[in-house]
Amino acid sequence: MGGVTSLNDLPLRDNLRGLTPYGAPQLHVPVALNVNENTHGIPEDVAVDIAAALAAAIRGINRYPDREFTELREAMARYLGHGLTRQNIWAANGSNEVLQQVLQAFGGPGRTVLGFAPTYSMYPLLASGTGTRWVAGDRDADFELTPERAVDWVNRVSPDLVFLCSPNNPTGTPLSLDVIAAVYDACDGIVVVDEAYAEFAPVGTASALTLLPGRERLLVSRTMSKAFAFAGARVGYLAADPAVTDALRLVRLPYHLSALTQAAAVAAFAHTPEMLRMVDDIRGQRDRLVTELGRLGYRPLRSWSNFVLFGGVADPRGTFEALLAEGILVRDVGIPGHLRVTAGTESETSAFLDALEALGHA
Repeated sequence: MGGVTSLNDLPLRDNLRGLTPYGAPQLHVPVALNVNENTHGIPEDVAVDIAAALAAAIRGINRYPDREFTELREAMARYLGHGLTRQNIWAANGSNEVLQQVLQAFGGPGRTVLGFAPTYSMYPLLASGTGTRWVAGDRDADFELTPERAVDWVNRVSPDLVFLCSPNNPTGTPLSLDVIAAVYDACDGIVVVDEAYAEFAPVGTASALTLLPGRERLLVSRTMSKAFAFAGARVGYLAADPAVTDALRLVRLPYHLSALTQAAAVAAFAHTPEMLRMVDDIRGQRDRLVTELGRLGYRPLRSWSNFVLFGGVADPRGTFEALLAEGILVRDVGIPGHLRVTAGTESETSAFLDALEALGHA
């Protein structure tokens, strides 16, 4: 059988030509602070309960899973609160798949999704994969967004969907509820608020979930990857009007959430208080990063997430490589003069700060 010499020799769709797959470097280093994982391991007693739930699920693995993942949706609704029921909840294999299904249902050829760059790099890739046109609006000098700027872009673009990342990745910057409400009022399309890092916001911060009543086109997406330290399990979900979850049933693959995924996630939600105790520690390390990076002469941005983007880096690639040589992996997100670092454990954060200080600030 003759081999194809390259990707470009395949009859790819035109809008996929020249693209490269998403992915940060997966290097095995002592201190990996590059992909915003929760670097805290799951507590031992929680791990034991999850393993028991998986063992029970294995006994029925010859049968298809609950296609409606009813128990999991009920657990998610209880966790989110705000009067939500399972009818308001949808889930999939990571929030990326949730967003892909949203684009499959509401995007597609001839339709446009508006986002605000720099933002999560998967958004344009998900748009390409579903044949949806991606338009990148801009942000202010601090990478934040005002209602006026956001509405101006909505009026210019007339998008079918708007993606708002709150707090924003890769900048960590917060997004006010005023922006979300203004964008919703200014357009007739679907407005998605991606709250992947919502649990790391300051205590008492109101979620976009508070805006859901009366806004049937508003969708709020979440993930278990970050606050719940569940990145390897691949569980994302959203809250919306029940009509939206019906729309997503039109495009989901049958039995898309495995019985093992469902069992593990339900068991994790049963330990919510214990899982979220890690969040308090991570918030503390994030705030420490902001303080110490400023002390070292860098310009850390305001962050409500579990990572910090910092400017004032004369040679991002060189600094990245020098840290990597010390066994510390951070992220060059392609913003000139900036690098991004995840808030790790206390010892990981110390290792990063010590190594950065030893490099000297150019």
